[in-house]
Amino acid sequence: MLIFSRCKTIEEREFYLKLVNQDSYSKRELDRQISASLFERTMIGNSQISPLVRENNNDLTNTFKDSYVFEFLNLPELHSEKELQNGLIKQMKNFILELGKDFLFIGEEYKLQVGNSDFFIDLLFYHRGLQCLVAFELKADKFKPEHVGQLNFYLESLDRDVKKPNENPSIGILLCKDKDSEVVEYALSRSLSPTMVSEYKTQLPDKKLLQQKLHELFDNETDRK
Repeated sequence: MLIFSRCKTIEEREFYLKLVNQDSYSKRELDRQISASLFERTMIGNSQISPLVRENNNDLTNTFKDSYVFEFLNLPELHSEKELQNGLIKQMKNFILELGKDFLFIGEEYKLQVGNSDFFIDLLFYHRGLQCLVAFELKADKFKPEHVGQLNFYLESLDRDVKKPNENPSIGILLCKDKDSEVVEYALSRSLSPTMVSEYKTQLPDKKLLQQKLHELFDNETDRK
């Protein structure tokens, strides 16, 4: 009843019906996901997955989002990366709900040793469905192209020294407070690693604006065809 009363299109209803069946969401969890515009954010995320990520993983549909919503952290507008990281660790249950229930948390400040130097991944997860490690780097400011190089280095280290032979190549997610889509496209166009850039919001998104953005993406895809 919640899905049919709040979702306006057949596609949106099918999305949430499949989600509930797959992940066994409670009514409260489902209500939060609809309020957070999970459908729109996931569809936008699907359209912006880089070609390399698509080629290496055939099961990425509905796995990653263009933006993530962390309204449960109650962070001020100006906050540090450490405050963001600490908040996500303390609210891990809600964080996992926002990411998706196939994500398993491995650790924070995950140590990588390359040569004589130590490096630390902000948050490291494992995804059961994709069977790969997923590294999250947190940036409490706007996306910068140099962020990609740092994350690609971490992914190379994970694949060489941490990934097991039966697992798929690691995926990297840059979580930024803001991003310019054109800058992101340029930065990722020559990237050899499966890397994605998503932004995070500390308040529930405007559903109408996301719907408009989604319609524009669909219209552009239709024009290209």
